[in-house]
Amino acid sequence: MLPLRELTTTDGYAVEVIDPGLHNRHAGPDFFNAKVRINGTLWVGNVEIHEKSTDWYAHGHHHDKAYNNVILHVAEVIDTDVRTSEGEYIPQMQMTVPPQVKEHYEELLSEDKYPPCHRIIPELTRLTVHSWMCALQTERLEQKTEAIRERVRQCEGSWEKGYFMTLARNFGFGVNGDAFELWAKVIPLEAVAHHRDDLFQIEAIFMGQAGLLDPDLIPEYYREEALQEGYFTKLRKEYLYLQHKFNLTPMDGTLWRFLRLRPQNFPHIRIAQLATLYYERRAGLSQLIACETIEQLSSCLTSYVTPYWETHYTFGSTSCYTEKHLSPTSLNLLMINTAIPMLFAYGRHLSKETLCDRAFNLLEQLKAENNYITRMWKECGLNVENAGDSQALLQLKKEYCDKKDCLRCRIGYALIAKSVNVTHRE
Repeated sequence: MLPLRELTTTDGYAVEVIDPGLHNRHAGPDFFNAKVRINGTLWVGNVEIHEKSTDWYAHGHHHDKAYNNVILHVAEVIDTDVRTSEGEYIPQMQMTVPPQVKEHYEELLSEDKYPPCHRIIPELTRLTVHSWMCALQTERLEQKTEAIRERVRQCEGSWEKGYFMTLARNFGFGVNGDAFELWAKVIPLEAVAHHRDDLFQIEAIFMGQAGLLDPDLIPEYYREEALQEGYFTKLRKEYLYLQHKFNLTPMDGTLWRFLRLRPQNFPHIRIAQLATLYYERRAGLSQLIACETIEQLSSCLTSYVTPYWETHYTFGSTSCYTEKHLSPTSLNLLMINTAIPMLFAYGRHLSKETLCDRAFNLLEQLKAENNYITRMWKECGLNVENAGDSQALLQLKKEYCDKKDCLRCRIGYALIAKSVNVTHRE
């Protein structure tokens, strides 16, 4: 909530917030891709918020490259200048938190976790619930289809590359989704195809293009071990040769996130798994289209890692031996978020209803997702029997409840209609 007064920096320059950006709940700046006009100049970048300016240094942001593109620092107490790891000065804006906001903060935290309409759910007919769930399921697949089409457009019409980008994005499992999609964009599949019979070379290109073969990005306490082991050095040497051969440009390795990630979700492990999928020719669109059952789909996406990663999670950090397969839960999510939307989108592209029908049938055979949203709806009285149901309820929460779009929701409409009827009877 912005104060109802003119916004200015501590230097006295006028500030206009064009777009606050996306709230980041993980490592990195608090808001991504904000648009802020300062003294008449439009800046696009990230925004960081603290209680006091000195928190910038207390949290170590002045040593973190991830904060170098912060365009505005907001704090209630301005008690020092702030600078990036490169020494660049960052404009600051003081924003006082109104007393009433502080007073009601705890009240906001203890807000009822259920949607306001949840009490009417047990009164709804099975037909109303079923028809709405089917509509939400289709709506979610259509939404994912549009995202896939956009990736295909970015790939100059290549559905093969669009599928690889979609698969890669979902290997990020949320936290690293954006980074994996960016990584997939810089993977030259045509060049990799010349070396697809050599898993080591595939892994070298995949790791190198991810920016993970830069020695400076290995934490200091693992760097010496990584260099002594030899695998990192060998992989880097192979990548440098292939980089020169194909004129490759890697992505920025600092974009990968590790904070609060379980080790099996580290990008090194996921990229190694994708390398084996590609090597075994199970990362292609034709292999996906050939799958007609859940078992075939599962076999197509099941992956493992090369021997080095069976005892490592990052370069230089040894771990107990484990084959590091995709877990059943991760495999289920990949089928829900990658394989089935791709079947549906490609079916729409080719006007093949058989592919679209197969997508719906497979979705209803998969196990439902178990997360805080599906558990919440269960407590409200909605059944979650399969992945089709869980996808429908995720769509309901994110596109209707979170956006307060109750007038377009059939449950919200039922509540409003009931209120109107009660008023008329009175």
